[in-house]
Amino acid sequence: MQPGEAQYITSSTGRKKAVILPIREYQRLLEDLHDLTVVAERREEYPISLEEMKKRLADHAVV
Repeated sequence: MQPGEAQYITSSTGRKKAVILPIREYQRLLEDLHDLTVVAERREEYPISLEEMKKRLADHAVV
């Protein structure tokens, strides 16, 4: 998003109360939030090697 694309709704005292974003920026923020949620959910998972993943995929006829 380029500077100045967001529009703010302000109170009568000038305090920012809400923001209006272009839909693409909003969608990008939702995707980023989803990605962060997945990372947090998988934080405790044990990592596996690339070779192990290839074997698992082959065992399930994915590749």
